[in-house]
Amino acid sequence: MRASGKNVAKNKKLDKDNVSRQTRDIASDLSRLGSFDEILEYLITHVTQTLDAERGSLFLHDPAAHQLYTRVALGNLSREIRIDEQSGVAGWVFMNAESTIVNDPYKDERFNKEVDERTGFRTKSLICVPIFSTSDIPIGVLQVLNKQKGRFTKADLSKIELVASQCASTLNTYALTERMEAQKRREAEFMELVSKLTTELDLSRLLNHVVDAATDMLGCERATVFLNDEKTDELFSMVGAGLGAFEIRLPNNAGISGAVFQSGENVNIPHAYADLRFNPSFDKQTGFFTRSVLCVPILNKEGKRIGVTQALNKIGGPFTEEDEHRIQAFTAQISVGLENAKMFNDMQAVKNYNEAMLHSMSNGVITVDEDGNLKSINSSAEKILKISIDDNLGKPLSDVLDDQNFWLVDQVNKVRETGETENLEDADLITGDGSKVSANIALQPMISGEGENIGALILVEDISSEKRVRSTMSRYMDPQLANQLLEEGDGQAILGGKAAEATVLFTDIRSFTTIAEALGPQDTVSMLNEYFEIMVACISDAGGMLDKFIGDAIMAGFGVPFPSDDAADAAVRSSIAMISQLRTWNADRLKADKMPVGMGVGVNTDNVVTGNIGSSKRMDFTMIGDGVNLAARLEGSCKTYGAQIIISEFTQTKLKGIYALRELDRIVVKGKTEPVSIFEVLDFHDDETFPARMDVVGHFTEGLAHYRNTKFDDAIKSFKAALDANSEDVPSKLYIERCELFKESPPPKDWSGEWVMTEK
Repeated sequence: MRASGKNVAKNKKLDKDNVSRQTRDIASDLSRLGSFDEILEYLITHVTQTLDAERGSLFLHDPAAHQLYTRVALGNLSREIRIDEQSGVAGWVFMNAESTIVNDPYKDERFNKEVDERTGFRTKSLICVPIFSTSDIPIGVLQVLNKQKGRFTKADLSKIELVASQCASTLNTYALTERMEAQKRREAEFMELVSKLTTELDLSRLLNHVVDAATDMLGCERATVFLNDEKTDELFSMVGAGLGAFEIRLPNNAGISGAVFQSGENVNIPHAYADLRFNPSFDKQTGFFTRSVLCVPILNKEGKRIGVTQALNKIGGPFTEEDEHRIQAFTAQISVGLENAKMFNDMQAVKNYNEAMLHSMSNGVITVDEDGNLKSINSSAEKILKISIDDNLGKPLSDVLDDQNFWLVDQVNKVRETGETENLEDADLITGDGSKVSANIALQPMISGEGENIGALILVEDISSEKRVRSTMSRYMDPQLANQLLEEGDGQAILGGKAAEATVLFTDIRSFTTIAEALGPQDTVSMLNEYFEIMVACISDAGGMLDKFIGDAIMAGFGVPFPSDDAADAAVRSSIAMISQLRTWNADRLKADKMPVGMGVGVNTDNVVTGNIGSSKRMDFTMIGDGVNLAARLEGSCKTYGAQIIISEFTQTKLKGIYALRELDRIVVKGKTEPVSIFEVLDFHDDETFPARMDVVGHFTEGLAHYRNTKFDDAIKSFKAALDANSEDVPSKLYIERCELFKESPPPKDWSGEWVMTEK
């Protein structure tokens, strides 16, 4: 027995000496290896053979990315694998700086089963130890999987810890060297990229390049660069990676991009749908699912915010602080290029716009240079004066015009010499074919930026009989209809109609009878004229057609008489403008001690019948049909829901822009059997007119879902939470009453949340 004990002690000493010798060999071998990949391969091979295991992994820590990484050989190449620094047993060992043996991984809560599921490999046992730097700070972990015979023991742990201690210094040196070299490569690539981008003047191509560079740099699925349009206070982009080439526009205070632009502070959101600033409607339109968002402002050299860069869905985890620093440095370098390209694009757009405007104008526009020679002439001037630009460009104006127009040449010369404008009304011009045209003519000197006279501009408005009639008719009907009637000629405007898709808008003044009684007839008409002037302008500016006034109500159409693929958006924009302009008008009325005016707007999109209705002696172009009736019903529903703008689901599905909408209800209007979903438009609201809007909408939407699932107690809680945020929210109050009603008298089993309206 004594001899046996001596043999055991002797064998332990031999094992210890053997391990020490192997450890010294490891240190010697590592010093001869030439690359990081060779070191990894050597160490993994050594520890798996030493411990008689199936596999091994060595992970180093990337502090900037908060990840552990290793490399796997693939032929002549290698692939880098990264995991979160807290993931699995390896993450636990790294974070706790403590070795561990796990002989039954699937019963250990630290073990990450997803890795086995992805790879098809079955982990039966593992041993993992931290690798320390010289300052006893963990720099990585060494992990061995599946002992071939038996279980991992403390002796195995001692062996792998010795290996880890011997390789730590070399690994730390190589890791630092790699990071420095990678940083140098990134800086060189960064400067080369910046140099390339800052020389690009085409804004569309530049945005494409920037988006590609940002996507690649951050390792994300999509990136978008939004620039600020100071004229419209909108953020716009001509491209979004993965979205195709189309322009995106949104208010520069809307959503996450707007919040970053307004505040100038970075936003890094690991879970987009958990953040109230995130608007999921764009995801619904595109089918894209946003997980994480990184958004940083773009500043020019004066520190002024000119846009934002937004990146979506970091691959492999959330965006890191290093990502923020990199994209900030990138946008800071390219901001000059972006600003130059935007300026060039704006100038080109102005040039193209001016040329297009000149050629599309019904009025003739002619310019002459400082010597009185014809410089340019648009197509309308060619038609009015019946002269050709190809035959006359560069010739003296006196040679271009008929001899009987000598007086006009004299007036142009006078304007060039004096620098003063001239307006000539109802003047007679002799055209190139000898006919006469009545025209209003405006003469304007052209002055350069340096104040030098560089010529004159001639604006010719044809006021022949047709134009006089058109001007008169346009006061009594929509200008588009007046033009159409004049173009069709006498007898062509026949009774009849056709089916067409249109968006119908109805407005109505609240408590008009009370207001009229208080004002009296004369002041009522004066008030209505002011009100209609504002509302009709909102309709016309959005491209709509005023159908008719119905007392104090307005009926308008969008997409008629000519089809438009933007009709729904135009109607919603017009509605928002109406309420916004009404607010300004009411402020002025209050200052003048006048009663404020309230209104409601209903909008619906449907197939309607449009055409001339009436008699052969008197007719009216209008719209009829169920789609028109529903729009009128929606306007009336504004009273019930305390809303100012309500649109139908048929309009909502046609919208191309992004709007702040709240689904209000699913209603069955009087005279119908099928329910229709309705939405409240909230874009015109601010914090004063709708306090805590996001909180209210969030609780209300939650309550609506409970309500439709007949969970009325849960619904009441949500609606009360909405009222806690804003006690004036009428829809929340309405639904609490409905829930109490349904608790006493439950709806039928096939009920889907609809509400039958009993009033028009």
